[in-house]
Amino acid sequence: MRLLGIDPGSLVTGYGVIDGDRDNVCYVASGGIRTDPSSPFSDRLKVIYDGLTRVILEFQPTEAAIESIFHSHNVQSALKLGHARGVALLAVVNAGMMVAEYGPTAVKRAVVGSGRADKEQIQRTVEMLLNHRMGKGYDASDALAVALCHFYNSRTERRIRLLEERR
Repeated sequence: MRLLGIDPGSLVTGYGVIDGDRDNVCYVASGGIRTDPSSPFSDRLKVIYDGLTRVILEFQPTEAAIESIFHSHNVQSALKLGHARGVALLAVVNAGMMVAEYGPTAVKRAVVGSGRADKEQIQRTVEMLLNHRMGKGYDASDALAVALCHFYNSRTERRIRLLEERR
């Protein structure tokens, strides 16, 4: 299966694509869709939508996962993040894919083993798991972590179904 992980942001939306089968997972692609902070917000949302649509067309993922909104003390930041997340969800749904949603703590726990891991720990673990060196910034590694979280959760769900079928 090919998975797309999305780390939404109004300035940079990270994406990561991985291939996974049974117990193996490998890196395919990752990056960030950057918007111009001086552009009108609606134009920035279009850049995010168009960018994710291009990623989906190029890499043809079969499933997608997105990080859910964390609680923010800044209401304006949370609203902008919510808009960016909505546009990302729309791009995935318009491509005909189901989308799973994971909170930041669940992603950290699935990838690093601790729900309190920092971004540097996440990036180092993603690099190790996928045998791929990440560049500067955390948008792509965070998105790959979301994809890995979905891979691990999906694998566990498949194993549970197999065990139940054998009973």
